[in-house]
Amino acid sequence: METSALPVDVHPQPWTGRFDGDGEEHRRWWQAITPYTDGDASSRTRPAVVVGFCSDEGVRRNKGRVGAAAAPAAIRSALGPLAYHLDRSVFDAGDVVVEGEALEAGQERAGAVVSALLDGGNLTVVLGGGHETAFASYLGVAGSDAVASGKRLGVLNLDAHFDLRDEAVPSSGTPFLQMARAEAAAGRELQYAVVGISEANNTRTLFDTAERLGVKYLLDEDCSAGAVEQFVASFLDGIDVLYLTIDLDVLPAATAPGVSAPAAYGVSLPVISAVCRQVAASGKLLHLDVAELNPEFDVDSRTAKVAARLVNTLLA
Repeated sequence: METSALPVDVHPQPWTGRFDGDGEEHRRWWQAITPYTDGDASSRTRPAVVVGFCSDEGVRRNKGRVGAAAAPAAIRSALGPLAYHLDRSVFDAGDVVVEGEALEAGQERAGAVVSALLDGGNLTVVLGGGHETAFASYLGVAGSDAVASGKRLGVLNLDAHFDLRDEAVPSSGTPFLQMARAEAAAGRELQYAVVGISEANNTRTLFDTAERLGVKYLLDEDCSAGAVEQFVASFLDGIDVLYLTIDLDVLPAATAPGVSAPAAYGVSLPVISAVCRQVAASGKLLHLDVAELNPEFDVDSRTAKVAARLVNTLLA
């Protein structure tokens, strides 16, 4: 196989974890994952490819607590020791790194990586990064053959915030308004749904913008297991392919302390995990990302471990 020519800034680094033996019965993520090379998509099941997006410039612009640029390494570190029960191959394509204030250029590079991987038949997994990661992901998904062929794209966000801010400069608070405008420019309407919205942390302007754009959402206090399952099922029924984005601040602060904006209420981990299982079982998952882990504020790697567990669930 040829070495991948993807426009990443940092090539895959070795993963580490507990060693119990070399046999399949002992296998953990760090033993199973290998660097991505062109042609990996030829395996019998759809491979997954991990890409890091090392960025906190969007969080800085949004006046949040910076540190999310270190998240991809922290999530890989939490994934490495997990037992590997997946029925698919998983590869690591390395990292796209946002240097200084050059967010938009980094998003474009990450989008190009995601598009190339999707068109190669892979399930793409981006490890952010602040939630500016979402627009990088969107660029990749919207630029892929799947969307170009006319398949109906849906964006499902597990998040306490709409991230529909109308600002002069893009940030971690603007990606979904950017998506809506990009979709309109392409002659499409953004199909966007959010699970976990905190009424106390979204202004009336944001609710009005969501209403104008036809955004479907569930408030965090309404996120019972049954209500969320029905909400997600209804959304999935109206689309062909799904981009799932998980902002870890959707979870209660006790579960996910290592984020820029810890949640006072949040949606429980069992409910969020159930959404991941539901999405994976739908057969419609095209791309996923996990955003807003800030290792500097994490407690005993608690948030990183949650992120790793959710990725593992989505790829099972």
